[in-house]
Amino acid sequence: MIPGSRRLRRPVARHTLPAVPAPARRGPRVGLLGGSFNPAHEGHRRISVEALKRLGLDQVWWLVAPQNPLKEQSETAPLSDRLKKARKVAHHPRIWVSDLEARFGTRYTAATLARLRSVFPEHRFVWLMGADNMASLHRWHRWRAVASAMPIAVFDREPYSYAALVAPAAKVLATTRWSPDDLRGLVEALPPAWCLLRLRTHPAASSAIRAAGEWRPQR
Repeated sequence: MIPGSRRLRRPVARHTLPAVPAPARRGPRVGLLGGSFNPAHEGHRRISVEALKRLGLDQVWWLVAPQNPLKEQSETAPLSDRLKKARKVAHHPRIWVSDLEARFGTRYTAATLARLRSVFPEHRFVWLMGADNMASLHRWHRWRAVASAMPIAVFDREPYSYAALVAPAAKVLATTRWSPDDLRGLVEALPPAWCLLRLRTHPAASSAIRAAGEWRPQR
């Protein structure tokens, strides 16, 4: 090397690596349990706890409806009373009792689910219902939109289990029924997708509680 000269270096080739897309944000896995909760009872809580465990959910939201379109208003207690009772019954760190439907101003489930998906786009939702609701799902306003909005987990409830499986909605959705062997994957499924979950039934029912005079609307 000649004194005072600078060492010659091989030019370094700089290659631009292709941009790697950022992973999509994955929000919480949330089960939605809707209804009038008139009143809430241990059966609602049991379904919610089972959903947290068996579906691998992070949270369950109780959507306490201002008024069920399929029920008479005279049969339903004020929303504030039903929310208060539901919060007392839920009593679980991962169960949230909400009045979202009242805030959204939605009357039907199809509209509520569409709004939820819009407001919480990162959340992964699954709709929770009892077998009695599956048996009458075809009577719901825009029930096909409900089935197409998110996966559905149907919980066994005697004596409605057989009726749920032979109901018009179940027949239409027969090819989208999931095996109970992969319940944790249900919330990730592309709807329509549904599954019937077998569990020991709970004797509590809102109608029986009202009939026994243990819950009366305060007008």
